[in-house]
Amino acid sequence: MPKPLPDPVDPAQVKDLASRLVSEVKFPLLATVDATNHPRLRPVSPVLTEGFIVYVANLKRYSKTREIAQNPKVELCYTNPNHDQVRISGIATILDNQEKLQEIWDSNPLLRQFMRTMDNPELLIYVINPTQVKYMKEWALEYFDVDI
Repeated sequence: MPKPLPDPVDPAQVKDLASRLVSEVKFPLLATVDATNHPRLRPVSPVLTEGFIVYVANLKRYSKTREIAQNPKVELCYTNPNHDQVRISGIATILDNQEKLQEIWDSNPLLRQFMRTMDNPELLIYVINPTQVKYMKEWALEYFDVDI
């Protein structure tokens, strides 16, 4: 069987390709590290994405709350049906900007239905600020750094 050949990637288009993939994928995978230094991976549904800054809702009782408190370095991985991928490495912090919280709350009917009130004591929203973004085209086996 011949080795698959990837379509060429124009480095000038990497940021646009990565942005498009992030906007199309609804459930990226979020990686954290637990207290025993084991990686933990789970799908998440971002409540807002601004460029490569990603906002993720969470409940205080979830294990990722403890994991992020112990080590705020996380990674999101977005993959599409063609196996193209974007990896966003970053630092997760709890969002405390009331205007941004209100914007997220107002634009997410599912969040409102599930949490009932923005003041729900279980609700946390993490903002993941990227420190590195990489893009890879299927079968290319080469990551391209994305300007952030």
